[in-house]
Amino acid sequence: MSTLTRKQREIREREQLILDISRRMLVEQGYAGLSMDRLADQTEYSKGVIYQHFASKEDLVMALAVQSAEARTQLFERATKFEGRPRERMLAIGVAGELFIRLHPYHAQSEQIVKMAGLDERATPERRSAMLSQEGCCFGVVKSVVDDAVQVGDLQLPASLTTADIVLALWALNFGGQAIIHTDRDLLVKFGITMPYNTIRMHCQTLLDGYGWRPLFTEWDYEATYRRILRDLFAEESLAAGMA
Repeated sequence: MSTLTRKQREIREREQLILDISRRMLVEQGYAGLSMDRLADQTEYSKGVIYQHFASKEDLVMALAVQSAEARTQLFERATKFEGRPRERMLAIGVAGELFIRLHPYHAQSEQIVKMAGLDERATPERRSAMLSQEGCCFGVVKSVVDDAVQVGDLQLPASLTTADIVLALWALNFGGQAIIHTDRDLLVKFGITMPYNTIRMHCQTLLDGYGWRPLFTEWDYEATYRRILRDLFAEESLAAGMA
């Protein structure tokens, strides 16, 4: 295993500082409020130094999205190690996604801004490739659990659906729900939705029941599975997130 030199460590630490401050500025002030000039003031580095790390503002923002995707993928990969049936492991992935949002709200919000701003085409090819790779890894982790469910006979797909279709449906439900939680929390409370993450989990279970993915919600104590996931797999994270 190679050891970083002192200079390499300093470069990495400087880049991380730039990313941390950029993410906060992006969330607090929006994409328009993030500028290289203001970033230079906040970090006390010259614009030239910042451009040594990131080719453009778009490249910098895409780097934030890549970093967020990496963190989420790591949690998802841990979730697949949960000892249980495929549908229990899918619940573990859902818990991992919720933990990511709760523990890293700036990551999640900056990622939403990146996607809505459509910055893909203005980032460097290397950064776009890194983002595609990370999102592919994340999608693949979830798909592997759906594939396992089909393999062991817990899920029988109709001819019109693929395992990737199942992943897309779950992705849309979770990503869309989380985006609403962050942008319209007051509205949810107004209509009595005070525990929106619980609502998302319940809708995911309803969706999987609709696919006939066994064990069905009425056939299994998924609340016990949920508690075991928090206790055995994400004890430290769930405590930090206030979910323990």
